[in-house]
Amino acid sequence: MGWFEYALAIIVFFASHSIPLRPNVKPRIVALTGKRGFSIGYSCVSLAALVWLIIAAGRAPYVQLWPWAPWQNWVSVAAIFVACLLISLAIGRANPFSFGGGQKTFDVSRPGLVQWMRHPLLVALAIWAFSHVLPNGNLAHVFLFGLFGSFAILGQRAVDRRKKREMGVEWQKLRAQVQNNQALFGGFRADEATVRILAGLSVFLIFFGLHQVVLGVNPLP
Repeated sequence: MGWFEYALAIIVFFASHSIPLRPNVKPRIVALTGKRGFSIGYSCVSLAALVWLIIAAGRAPYVQLWPWAPWQNWVSVAAIFVACLLISLAIGRANPFSFGGGQKTFDVSRPGLVQWMRHPLLVALAIWAFSHVLPNGNLAHVFLFGLFGSFAILGQRAVDRRKKREMGVEWQKLRAQVQNNQALFGGFRADEATVRILAGLSVFLIFFGLHQVVLGVNPLP
């Protein structure tokens, strides 16, 4: 199907991420499935669309933009390790500015990564995407990963607008408190930081090991 399948996969991917979140759509779905059901369903649909998009990119005609070199893979591997650490340090912690939510349970004295970035998960996505551009110098994959990276960056602004609308003046007040906080290492406890860093390392090793099995591409040069 070539470029047609690729274009269709892109449309479905972005539609599956944007339509369910629209103000006139999400409440109806939540009313039918509950918040937990919506989160699970949204995650499954998003993942399925992502897998199809990656497969479609591999089937698209190969148009080389620049030659591959071994060092490009090493840059990508190092960047993915950083992304895994960001995810492990951010996931499961209250973040009223982004996907974590939990405004009532958010501890301003221990903001974690929120002390430096409002959207650590989207930052991790941007790192993952742009780091994959370098070793994949063909038109379909450059467009694919460039699109993901741009989506992650622009998505931060979109989430900011939505959160400001939902939280009102509390958003700016809470943001000022976080910015003025001087907690060392974001207020992470030593035991929590250790567990999360080890978890990030484990996720990295799992991704690294499954990369060739699942995607058929060896991440090493």
